[in-house]
Amino acid sequence: MGVALRDIIEGYKIPVAWEALSGIAAIDAHNALYQFLSIIRQPDGTPLMDQRGRVTSHLSGILFRTTNFIEKGIRPVYVFDGSPPAFKQETIEERRTARKQAQAKWEEALERGEVAEAYKQARSASRVDEQVISTAKTLIHLLGIPTVEAPSEGEAQAAAMVCRGDARYVVSQDYDTLLFGAPLLVRNLTISGKRKLHGRSISVSPERIVLSELLKGLGLTRDDLIRIGILIGTDFNTGIKGIGAKTALKIIRNGDFETTIKEKLQGIDSEPIFDFFRQPPVTTEYTLSWGEPDHDGIMKMLCNEYDFAPDRVEKALAGMQVKKGQKTLDAWF
Repeated sequence: MGVALRDIIEGYKIPVAWEALSGIAAIDAHNALYQFLSIIRQPDGTPLMDQRGRVTSHLSGILFRTTNFIEKGIRPVYVFDGSPPAFKQETIEERRTARKQAQAKWEEALERGEVAEAYKQARSASRVDEQVISTAKTLIHLLGIPTVEAPSEGEAQAAAMVCRGDARYVVSQDYDTLLFGAPLLVRNLTISGKRKLHGRSISVSPERIVLSELLKGLGLTRDDLIRIGILIGTDFNTGIKGIGAKTALKIIRNGDFETTIKEKLQGIDSEPIFDFFRQPPVTTEYTLSWGEPDHDGIMKMLCNEYDFAPDRVEKALAGMQVKKGQKTLDAWF
């Protein structure tokens, strides 16, 4: 998922302490849900499930990450995807096929008793469906956290919210947010400080990328960055085989974008993709308001409905309790 810019932006990813992240964070909800479904699994790749076999990994992720944010003075708002642009359909179909293939490979690895391979394939089989989205929204609202419905891409909406001053930064693992113009992107806001990479656990810490610093350092405009994305591939188009971020950067600096597109990316009209990144559909019709968590509602949903352990839920919610002398969560911030 996302555009593979890592090779040219590595020097612009700056470690940041949790204490410096207070304020409103616009979270790419689809990206977060995919993370939870991919990572919160048993060693053999089996996701967390209730007694009826319903996946609950995303609910666990939302509960613990959200309460962790609140404890650290971060006011999260989850931004959900709307309708994808027509030219994303091919990517959607490719991903659907890849998930089905990964599902089959996961089952085969389980039969062979290859636990590590099973976990790897299970992660690739993760799927954010309507059930995941609807139950996620229910829990988020019970936690007293606002959501925003994007007309199209959630990360584009999140970027626009930061540009408007309604949020301080975007939270996402994908670099696409930068192409959409997010002034500040924050990554690696995991609870444990670890994540899986190539089958092993590595330590990670929060990092920020400031778009203006990135563009200045590389000597690029945002339009240039979008063109680099198109060359290497985005969620909306397949990139040119053999061209990575470093090569794409050279092509842009040499002024050879149009020539390269015509020669090696035939059959793809890059203009609609460029225009979509430049001026994506976004909305200003939203209200950001944080309230106290609905304790009884959360316990009923997670413990009675989805078999969560009451003591674990109570412990998580304890971190959201209003400080002594304050009557609302808003007063805390």
